[in-house]
Amino acid sequence: MSVDPETYWPTLLHERRLPEAAAADPLARACLDFARPERVVLGHLGQSLDGHVATHSGHSANMTGAANIHHLHRLRALADAVVVGAGTVLHDDPQLTTRLVDGPSPVRVVLDSRRRLGPDYRLFQEGPPTLVLCAADAADGARLGRAEIVPVATADGRVTPAAALEALRARGLERVFVEGGGVTVSRFLFGGSLDILEICVSPLVLGSGRPGLAGPAPERTEDALRLDGCQAIPMGADMLFHQKLRPA
Repeated sequence: MSVDPETYWPTLLHERRLPEAAAADPLARACLDFARPERVVLGHLGQSLDGHVATHSGHSANMTGAANIHHLHRLRALADAVVVGAGTVLHDDPQLTTRLVDGPSPVRVVLDSRRRLGPDYRLFQEGPPTLVLCAADAADGARLGRAEIVPVATADGRVTPAAALEALRARGLERVFVEGGGVTVSRFLFGGSLDILEICVSPLVLGSGRPGLAGPAPERTEDALRLDGCQAIPMGADMLFHQKLRPA
């Protein structure tokens, strides 16, 4: 079953529930998993059929179709904060707003442990509030453009997912959407900091490029992270895999 998101979106956005007509729609239920009021962290990646999130140069535009782009904007509208790594800003210069759907834009959060980004990216010059999370010894000044610099704990020179979430929750930002890229989502997943994982797979073959999820490699398939109960949801020409990692 598939229903027009416009028939359930206003109710989901404002009341955090689904109308009866949309209750059986898998994409609507996937959005509801993230809309619930308790603390929740969702990670999402869009990737090619052969497991890449970008070319070797970092180009990732048009990786997935319009339906997934709208889905991303809906997740942003449900989130208190949207998180990306410095590499995503460097290559994509994203806005991370809800331009395509009704609903508020979240606080934008960039993980830039060593402060390699300059102030000229759109995130730091316009739009909703933005935080840059970095190591304490890299927090040179209070601002990067209009963005606020927030020093947090690191491990091996990187902002840890746990420290990032602690800093956000201290500001009342409980519903967190980790939008990319592959390194950032992987660190949240393998660090045990995700409640929901979504992978949108496009029927696109790159041959090689930047990998999607990457983490500790098991010796045997029996020792791999197996996602039981994963939902496969058609999304235009793409397929969205939606997995709850912890019970609601």
